[in-house]
Amino acid sequence: MYQARRTSRSEFVPVRNLQYHVRIWGEPTAGQPPLVMVHGWMDVGASYQFVVDALAQDRWVIAPDWRGYGLTSGGGADNYWFADYLADLDFLLDHYSPGAPVDLVGHSMGGNVVMLYAGVRPERIRRLVNLEGFGMPATRPAQAPGRYAKWMDEVKALHRGEMALKPYDDAAGVARRLMKTNPRLSQDKADWLARHWAAPNAQGQWVILGEPAHKIVNANLYQVDETLALYARITAPTLSVVASDCQLEQWWQGRYGLAEYHERLKSVPNLHHALVTDAAHMLHHDQPAQLASLIEGFCA
Repeated sequence: MYQARRTSRSEFVPVRNLQYHVRIWGEPTAGQPPLVMVHGWMDVGASYQFVVDALAQDRWVIAPDWRGYGLTSGGGADNYWFADYLADLDFLLDHYSPGAPVDLVGHSMGGNVVMLYAGVRPERIRRLVNLEGFGMPATRPAQAPGRYAKWMDEVKALHRGEMALKPYDDAAGVARRLMKTNPRLSQDKADWLARHWAAPNAQGQWVILGEPAHKIVNANLYQVDETLALYARITAPTLSVVASDCQLEQWWQGRYGLAEYHERLKSVPNLHHALVTDAAHMLHHDQPAQLASLIEGFCA
């Protein structure tokens, strides 16, 4: 199994009636901001272990499990609202760095969160790194009735028990699932991730540490104009990182692609681009050394 170079510890922080699980590496250093790393959909904070291990210098790294993921409870929610992630992040930064801006990294869903947050609270961010947080395809008002209907139908399906996540017989089964989803993931890393990405239940089956309610579609349509207005308010130097094997076109089947994403990024005042080679969407697993070098160089 993968042997971590840098040992993490767990903390629980009270955030909006939840006990937020936060994984911490290193200690605060005078004059150096914390490196806050937030994960994507159906992932966990521990997922950044490989990148933290690849950093050339020791950093105080803070990686929370979003609500309803990992060891952070969802509080009984039967669906999740995107604005809650921004508010949760605001509370966490109040706790860990109340008087100074931070270096903020987000992957996928987390990348979308940090981009919006940096537009709402530009003074809280010193450097911003977005790892394939592409946003969503543009929508039309006429889609609203169907979207609300789909949302209600999926909430009902959740309560009927129809959206439960598949359990696995053991951690090895979870590792095989991770490697099937990401063929670049090595066996040793898959075995390590499996024990942080899932846990045994009372019956001894291993279940993913992500609430099924995360599978429910957003009730609200994605508003590109609102997103661009937030992008325009970002003051921190911003690094957009894309994997060489980008799957954006494949996900949206031509409805949204890299060209449109790069067009949207023109709204960000101080933007830089980087490419991680021989990597797909889980680039923090595929090429942690490349990514660590990019983050350190940009934040230096």
